[in-house]
Amino acid sequence: MNDAVPFPTIVLTRLAALGLDTGAILARAGIDHVELPRAKLTTAQFFALWDAVERAAPGRDFGLVLGAGAIAHRYDMASMVATHAANVRDALAKYAKYKHLICPEDVFVEAKGREARIRFHWTLADSEPPRMLVDGTFAAVHSLVRHGTRKDVRPIRLELARRKADVRLLEAHFGCPLVFDAPVDVFVLDVAALAEPFVTHDAALLAELVPGLDAELAREGRTLADEVRLALARRMCGERPSLGQVAADLRVSVRTLQRRLGEAGTSYQRLLDDVRADSARRLLARTNLEPSEVAFVLGFEEYNSFTRAFHAWEGTTPTKYRALAE
Repeated sequence: MNDAVPFPTIVLTRLAALGLDTGAILARAGIDHVELPRAKLTTAQFFALWDAVERAAPGRDFGLVLGAGAIAHRYDMASMVATHAANVRDALAKYAKYKHLICPEDVFVEAKGREARIRFHWTLADSEPPRMLVDGTFAAVHSLVRHGTRKDVRPIRLELARRKADVRLLEAHFGCPLVFDAPVDVFVLDVAALAEPFVTHDAALLAELVPGLDAELAREGRTLADEVRLALARRMCGERPSLGQVAADLRVSVRTLQRRLGEAGTSYQRLLDDVRADSARRLLARTNLEPSEVAFVLGFEEYNSFTRAFHAWEGTTPTKYRALAE
């Protein structure tokens, strides 16, 4: 998978219009040269850029301001196509599908009971996305839904994988309850909202845009290991995903999955350990979940099994790792 995140000129223009010194931000992020208008950053550079924006921002709501304006300023093709979808469900599906053409970020939309859960996963990230980027992404989704429906559709809940902060600010913007110390960041809609029609629907425009985008998507490559990691990330919430479950998600047999992973020089257990280790580091560093709760989230049946595994990954205990990360 290509680690390239577009950085369009309009983003720099927008930051400057909001009063930020873009030259200083790029320097602080360690980005010496940006070849506009088609600049590409690595995921690490993109995260560093957002960290620099957060440090320079005039207020804690700056990510919300940027995200809320994403649709109006047409930051990317996925957002534009989603704007012209038939309804909320179709918009989210198109947004998730064509996001792959923009950057190595996956969007999961899962309907469970009365809830539609929307998650974002940066496939090639070595660290968690900056707080301001998460806030901006959620604000962009919220803006997309409200812009398309022309209704005050609000999430029923935000689940945030961080310690409690900015409660009044986030509640005022999204108009919903907040849950902190969550295993992952999730934007939760009422499942009934998925059927809300978009007044901005434009079937003729989609007929022009979609075939070309689908052709480009077909040329994009993703390894089997990438697909397994994504399947594990989707299921990593209170259970140990089984080999059979992941094989079913990828629509292959268990034997075929094992064989192809072996041919690629890896194994299911190795990939499971990688995903668990990444998730453990993130939850210990960014939330107040007890280590025993982290163990449960990652699907360990016993806390001692988790501490042994974590020591093998990091050379220390979960408690000591948290103390050093704070």
